[in-house]
Amino acid sequence: MAEHRRPSWDDYFLQMAKLAASRATCPRRRVGAVLVRDHRVLATGYNGSVKGGPHCDDVGCLIVEQNGRPSCIRTVHAELNAILQCAVNGISSADSTLYCTDFPCTGCAKALVQAGVREVVFLSEYPDANSGIILRDGGIALFKAIPGDGEDTYRLVQVDIRGAKTQKA
Repeated sequence: MAEHRRPSWDDYFLQMAKLAASRATCPRRRVGAVLVRDHRVLATGYNGSVKGGPHCDDVGCLIVEQNGRPSCIRTVHAELNAILQCAVNGISSADSTLYCTDFPCTGCAKALVQAGVREVVFLSEYPDANSGIILRDGGIALFKAIPGDGEDTYRLVQVDIRGAKTQKA
């Protein structure tokens, strides 16, 4: 009989985020997210078009320049979709942990703070220096998932956002 390795909770939820990402409909970035509290899934999300709208995979991306780089605005981001799924179903996201394939952008970071998320665990970096500042200032603990020794295993390393420069208006 083959030995079965039961995944840790973190490995389990990170694999779920990767599976959610497989549903994403924007070819520019396929992102998945899972909101969890007390080892129970509250909601999942992936980046895709608004309900009933055309998908980037079908009609192409709707690109505009944001913060000096091209960005697709046709899609709702995975993190926001998970938060909105909680709202639609009347489920509080307070004191939850978000597992996601990519570090949240600034808009999603603000939504996560306002939704009461307390931790974010992510697999990949995202080119948005300001989102880390927002998450830090909002009291959200950040953890980068580093590949472990086995297949689909990870170890979490806490990310400390320091020395970030802010500007007074």
